[in-house]
Amino acid sequence: MRRPLAALAATALGLGLVACGDDDPAGADDAGAAAGGETRTIVDNDGEKTVPAEPAHVVATDNRLFRTLEDFGVELAAAPKKLLPPTSGYADDDSVVDLGNHREPDLEAVVAAEPDLILNGQRFGQYKDDLARLAPDAALVDLDVREDEPLADELIRQTEVLGEIFGKEERAAELVDGFRAAIDRARSAYDPEQTVLGVITSGGDVNYSAPGVGRAVGPVFDMLDLTPALEVDDATHDHMGDDISVEAIAEANPDWLLVMDRDAAVKGDDPESRPAAELISASPALARVDAVTADRIAYMPAYTYLDESIQTYTEFLNQLAEQLERASA
Repeated sequence: MRRPLAALAATALGLGLVACGDDDPAGADDAGAAAGGETRTIVDNDGEKTVPAEPAHVVATDNRLFRTLEDFGVELAAAPKKLLPPTSGYADDDSVVDLGNHREPDLEAVVAAEPDLILNGQRFGQYKDDLARLAPDAALVDLDVREDEPLADELIRQTEVLGEIFGKEERAAELVDGFRAAIDRARSAYDPEQTVLGVITSGGDVNYSAPGVGRAVGPVFDMLDLTPALEVDDATHDHMGDDISVEAIAEANPDWLLVMDRDAAVKGDDPESRPAAELISASPALARVDAVTADRIAYMPAYTYLDESIQTYTEFLNQLAEQLERASA
């Protein structure tokens, strides 16, 4: 399923690689180049960074990146495997060292992985300084999404920079083009006269995901310029959504519901956990909501909570576009 990174040394000039050390080709050390002497210059959240052109030991912690890394054929030395969905090839790969989860991380395992490149972010963003201390010789890249920037732009930025790092610019462009096309398709199919409300189901509750700021679902409002059915003061990006009554959701009477089922990804031991579709269909308060009676409910992919990648959003936007097109036919 996974394949090793393609050798880049032979095409160094064509790919714009920068040699470390002596600029004189006559004094170049072939052994040094084979050991990772070639570098690339990229820009991350902290500014310009120099990264190895052929990283031998890659550590990644940002859940938004794993699917793209796997698509690029990147082999990982370590990752927080407890935060990976079972659909990820890295999850059951014994060669990938498990860093645990963000609540109880095994950061010392990073030392044993001997990384030359660390891609840090999302739930592990808080451990950036620790990782820099534990692996001082590794290039530490932070591509975590910036809260003051549109998520769509940030997903594109992440994908393009990863393409630069691993020499996969063409594949990155394909992913970005597919994402943009999905946005355009859904926008074209959406009637702004119809109101939309986002929810996150967790632990048996149906919670509100605010336009723009709400976790996972919220950014879709900005991507598609959706008309909110309900806007709540002091809304948050809490991972389980904001606790407002289902009666308030019902009173807003949205034409469409966008749903992320958090429990579908984390499968907690909470006995109250139930599938999102079951919770919504069994709720007396929601029974007469237009979105429910007309079956205008769009569910995000099952593992979205653990995989908020550009691919996940592309899939969801195409699915939503298809539902919108069907409803207007």
